[in-house]
Amino acid sequence: MKIIISGGGTGGHIFPAIAIANSLKSKLSAEILFVGANGRMEMEKVPQAGYPIKGLNIAGIQRSLSLEAIKKNLLFPFKLISSLSEAKNIVKNFKPDVVIGVGGYASGPILWAAQNLRIPTLIQEQNSYAGLTNKLLARRANKICVAYEGMEKYFPKDKIVITGNPVRKDILDADLVKLAGCVHFKINPQLKTILVIGGSLGAKTINEAIENDIEKLKNSGFQLIWQTGKNFNTSIQFPKFNILPFIKEMHWAYACADVVISRAGALSISELALVGKPAILVPSPNVSEDHQTKNAMALVEKNAALLVKDSNAKTELVDKILALIAQEDLCNSLKNNILKMGKPNASDEIANHILDLVGNQK
Repeated sequence: MKIIISGGGTGGHIFPAIAIANSLKSKLSAEILFVGANGRMEMEKVPQAGYPIKGLNIAGIQRSLSLEAIKKNLLFPFKLISSLSEAKNIVKNFKPDVVIGVGGYASGPILWAAQNLRIPTLIQEQNSYAGLTNKLLARRANKICVAYEGMEKYFPKDKIVITGNPVRKDILDADLVKLAGCVHFKINPQLKTILVIGGSLGAKTINEAIENDIEKLKNSGFQLIWQTGKNFNTSIQFPKFNILPFIKEMHWAYACADVVISRAGALSISELALVGKPAILVPSPNVSEDHQTKNAMALVEKNAALLVKDSNAKTELVDKILALIAQEDLCNSLKNNILKMGKPNASDEIANHILDLVGNQK
């Protein structure tokens, strides 16, 4: 069987795509090709996971009104036309049995080409607010896998299946590896630990909020594992703090954490639901249709997480962290409620739907 998986741009698209690929490989012998956008992180992360990838010369529409953004938008039609042609050639040459889109602008041309060639397509939408690319392609898709209820306002109801979001398998074993994680991060397993993550690229507001109130954290007696992203430099050093630009071993980090501070991307929320960690979410305001706030509110409304607005993070976040970690009853309540939202078999369910699509075409 030949399968194309397309999409990317951020870890929130890439890691679920890799999880789906791994589930497919565990079920059958398949040749899997990824298609992403040149210059984006999937061109590095997918080969590291053991899969081939081809890049399209595609970019998204810039929402800023800066001169640089306007220049990029003027080039968009030319890049789109070129990418549609490239995508058609990739599909024709590879001859896939099915094509999967995981969101992000790189998936648009490939799914469009596959649908024009009458090849079955499946969309995987991670967020509670559907992305533009997925909404445009949904009408001709054969099946749409989602993580949230109420997605019929974006997609044809008869094509929707609620599967949850795929996550890396090592995340599911987080509770089994706490001691190994403490050794790896050089922290004391007897002390409570705060984990701060801002997504694969970091989160400037969260970083600045932590840095501004670092003395409170030093005096708290708690340990800190802090993923800053590669573009944030800090000179802070403290024996109980482990500050890193990127955390590859997220299963160890989750295992060590008593409280997690995170953006509200779909992948992060899915991982938190599976590891059952009390969380404070700081939704990014720099995303289309403010979809991270919608993701976060889906948890807040079920008492499964706390929320701090990005605009309030510098004045509120650290105080809220210290208040939460000191309230064991609240931590337990958040943990129990977020665990109810986890779907540990999401990648296997999606893989089964993919195989069903191909079977129905034979």
